[in-house]
Amino acid sequence: MGIRDSLLRGLTRSREAISEIFYMGGEVDESFWEDLEDTLVMGDMGAEVAMQVTDDLREQAARENLRTARQLREALAQRLAKEFTPSKRDPFRALPSCVLFVGINGAGKTTTVGKLASEALSLGIKPLIGAADTFRAAAIEQLQVWGERSGVDVICRKRGTDPASVCYEVMDEAERRGSELVLIDTAGRLHTSPELMRELAKVVNVTRKRAGMPVWVVLVVDATTGQNGLNQAREFNQALNLDGLIITKLDGTAKGGIAVAISHELGLPIWRIGVGEGIDDLQSFDALEFSRALVGETEV
Repeated sequence: MGIRDSLLRGLTRSREAISEIFYMGGEVDESFWEDLEDTLVMGDMGAEVAMQVTDDLREQAARENLRTARQLREALAQRLAKEFTPSKRDPFRALPSCVLFVGINGAGKTTTVGKLASEALSLGIKPLIGAADTFRAAAIEQLQVWGERSGVDVICRKRGTDPASVCYEVMDEAERRGSELVLIDTAGRLHTSPELMRELAKVVNVTRKRAGMPVWVVLVVDATTGQNGLNQAREFNQALNLDGLIITKLDGTAKGGIAVAISHELGLPIWRIGVGEGIDDLQSFDALEFSRALVGETEV
């Protein structure tokens, strides 16, 4: 299955929710535009984005005489793509690079690290994994399984070790080995706990001070959490000054529009999206391809 097919499959539930409004009669009337705005809001894009996108599309349709569902889908996809903050640099390709993965428990950080390590290997890059989630023993074991499966070394310490000291040691080891890509998994944090967020900020600061390469802080967001995912992103960004996003589990929700809302509001690029459980289902993000998959087949 190609990347496009995988993306279309992964966004099926979100696409079905949006597609209903395009089963219209011959008229693109007022009720159509009201339904479109409501549908975008229900897809968790947020009222501001939904209103602006709908207004812009209405003006474009009148100006260019867009009447068919196919024309309107493509115009909608093009307009939605503009809401995403573009990426100036991909930390998983622009090397050397150290990436710290943050987020709440269950967002998919550990699995994402493993998949990205495998992806790097397939490109001829040998990454180094750091297991800085020292609170959850299963996280270390899970990373070790990924490491054994893909042949990537995992630097870990016993449970309860200060995660900042683990990151320091990981960077020491990366320097000794000449590693160009370092992927560090951190413990899940409740974004509502100031104490835990301050501790995570310490981890980021220690890593940045020790690293001899650019350090990127990436928030992993579970798309199925919807608007709560946006709240998480706000808190993590305020505490850590995030560099980018990875949105996971888009195949498990009808509210894929949350990706639009987070990127738009926080001005953060999305570097990867997860549209399934397979190793190939963690994909590089392309705003237009994503938007087209979200609204349906659109080529005109």
